[in-house]
Amino acid sequence: MTMLTIPAMANDIYITQVGDSLDLDITQDGQDNQFGDNTTGVVLSGDNMVFSITQTGDNNDIAAIINGDSYSGTWQFTGNTNTVDLLCDSTGTAGAGNCESVTLDITTTGDDNAFKFYIGESADAEGSTIAFTVTGDDNVIDADVDGVDSDITVVVNNSLSTHTLGATSATDNSLTSSNAGNIIDINVDGDGDANGHLINLNLTGGGNVFTITQSGVYDNVVDITATTNGSTIDITQVD
Repeated sequence: MTMLTIPAMANDIYITQVGDSLDLDITQDGQDNQFGDNTTGVVLSGDNMVFSITQTGDNNDIAAIINGDSYSGTWQFTGNTNTVDLLCDSTGTAGAGNCESVTLDITTTGDDNAFKFYIGESADAEGSTIAFTVTGDDNVIDADVDGVDSDITVVVNNSLSTHTLGATSATDNSLTSSNAGNIIDINVDGDGDANGHLINLNLTGGGNVFTITQSGVYDNVVDITATTNGSTIDITQVD
């Protein structure tokens, strides 16, 4: 196991790694920290990978590429105005795997955060289990998961939000929920039918925009429980 613990001051971490059975835990405590970026700066390649990160503070940034057949991780965030951009199975990386089996658990408490997770990217992922638990206001979740069987669970608690207007949404690279509560934008594409694709969304509060698009061959399920202040919901399923 490799563990990095960083003190409470701005810091940058850049890693390029190739090899199987990586077990990497990173803790950053403070603000204005970077894990990757300028541009990307973190590339992890190999099978049977475990990579987890904990960030506490504001204005932190994660930009990472993961490439391997099997990946699992726990990502925990506490703070405001943080950004995450993860590519799993990005093309052109040495030792390419396909992110075929992915288990990812993301928990965040804070406001004005943006999370972008692209798993598979080209319908390569065979099975993905991804869970988001978000407590706070003005947060964005943008998840694009390609593969045969994906199981995505999103729990958002904006119970204290007073926003009643919908969020603004442009392209996947410029989603914003400024003064709007939250955005949930999920696009599942490719294959389907082993057990199919399943999206569970449980949301409370905020001026929300859900955009959920699924594709594949049969067995697409969307299960939504929502208590909202102002919602725009757009669901497209093609089986």
